[in-house]
Amino acid sequence: MRIEFLKMQGLGNDFLVFDAPADDTHINSTRLRALADRHTGVGFDQALMLESPRDAASRVFYRIFNSDGTEVEQCGNGARCIAALLHARAPQLGRNLVMGSLGGTVHAHVREDGLVSVDMGVPNFDPRALPMAAAEDMGALTEALSYSLQVDGTDVEVGAVSMGNPHVVLRVSDVKTAPVERFGPSIEHHPRFPKRANVGFMQIVSRDHIRLRVYERGAGETLACGTGACAAVAVGRRQGLLNEDVRVDLPGGTAGVCWPATAKQLWLTGPATTVFTGSIDI
Repeated sequence: MRIEFLKMQGLGNDFLVFDAPADDTHINSTRLRALADRHTGVGFDQALMLESPRDAASRVFYRIFNSDGTEVEQCGNGARCIAALLHARAPQLGRNLVMGSLGGTVHAHVREDGLVSVDMGVPNFDPRALPMAAAEDMGALTEALSYSLQVDGTDVEVGAVSMGNPHVVLRVSDVKTAPVERFGPSIEHHPRFPKRANVGFMQIVSRDHIRLRVYERGAGETLACGTGACAAVAVGRRQGLLNEDVRVDLPGGTAGVCWPATAKQLWLTGPATTVFTGSIDI
């Protein structure tokens, strides 16, 4: 079976984007891992499969697969790329879009300057939303500003939040020297996260500016992670460290995150571009 696809990227976070084939039984974890290989396949951080909308208000329903073949709930940069693609396909339908995903409904706006903003919803700090389990020597886990994890024999203080997918955020003094390769896999697979977790390493430059590296669940460290940027700002804001509009510098570029109040939706803004189009037999 041959599929037509687009290679898209947002801040260096790259995607294989394609319309769901009539027979999607060919889309399994083995084939996705082969397509993700950057030497023998197309190469991507996530694959985005576009399906028919599941409600009258939405333009599309999209599914997200990491490079290891696992399906996940949400992807901020991926949502921005899909919004840019849908607008390019049908600009007459306007710049505001509603899209469905496993992580919920996403509202997007394609700006005239080409940047794309997506409403990422209200961050959920309930540990059950990630989910996050209590340590063995604790009773029921209650919501807190931070939690202590035992990671490779070290006590690590982290924030935790669901952005439709699970995120853990560590504050570091300098992202350049952050222990991403050491702590990233250990926290992703930590027993307190039964569905694994994305791990952000956040350096606070000022109340309006952070630097961030993210070790993504099922993909490893990526050049950018949209939900990771949102999670870092949400955690920092809830801890009283950040203002409502924050510049997030990632290895692949700069995103903007706006969270006006804890009861309001959080918005992610950044570029979304098509790299090339192609087709491949699977």
